[in-house]
Amino acid sequence: MNLQYLEYKIRMAIKKCLFDMDCQRCPRLVAFLAQNREKYPSYYAAPVAAFGDESAALLVVGLAPGMHGANATGRPFTGDQSGKMLFETLYEYGFSSAPDSLLVDDALQLFNCRITNAVKCLPPQNKPTLAEIKNCSAYLVAELQILKEGSVVIALGSIAHAAVLRAFEMKLTACKFGHGEEHALPGTLTMIDSYHCSRYNTQTKRLTELMFQAIFARAKELTS
Repeated sequence: MNLQYLEYKIRMAIKKCLFDMDCQRCPRLVAFLAQNREKYPSYYAAPVAAFGDESAALLVVGLAPGMHGANATGRPFTGDQSGKMLFETLYEYGFSSAPDSLLVDDALQLFNCRITNAVKCLPPQNKPTLAEIKNCSAYLVAELQILKEGSVVIALGSIAHAAVLRAFEMKLTACKFGHGEEHALPGTLTMIDSYHCSRYNTQTKRLTELMFQAIFARAKELTS
């Protein structure tokens, strides 16, 4: 088989694994989304695909869709407080065309950046089980595999951090989570840890704007 054709087939296989709108791997999450659709008829309430440039050098990995954010709009970090801080920062460093993202059809674009979540479905109380995180790992694996050499992964929170390590079949003890810590990943990738830009973390000042901006300034430096 022609090598170029083989590489093409591999790329297409990976692309097919990036997302499954009809995923039924986690019965608890499937049932919870069904409850959401009944309670909030206007909400998206389904697995949320990654958003952004597929050839990006920066992949931002969050935890899971927010109840009244991505679960409502169908796009990661769109429509809630966490997204407000994230998109303001992405815009500040040239990764986004606008500083806010409220609706899925607001024409916002990402430049050299892609956003995803470790878990693609809204979990009850925003707390996925370990089994659910592992069930969703195949999608994250595929997203990481399309990154080019020298790319950067920003892990928002310890769960996203651990999910990335599992995707590479790395021991969790190999890289300890810490805000601003950098870790070498296979394929010359770099992971930068950040506290999640959740309302709780920002209101308690565990994560400040300056702390968050420093993470993306470093990512910009590494991807330029």
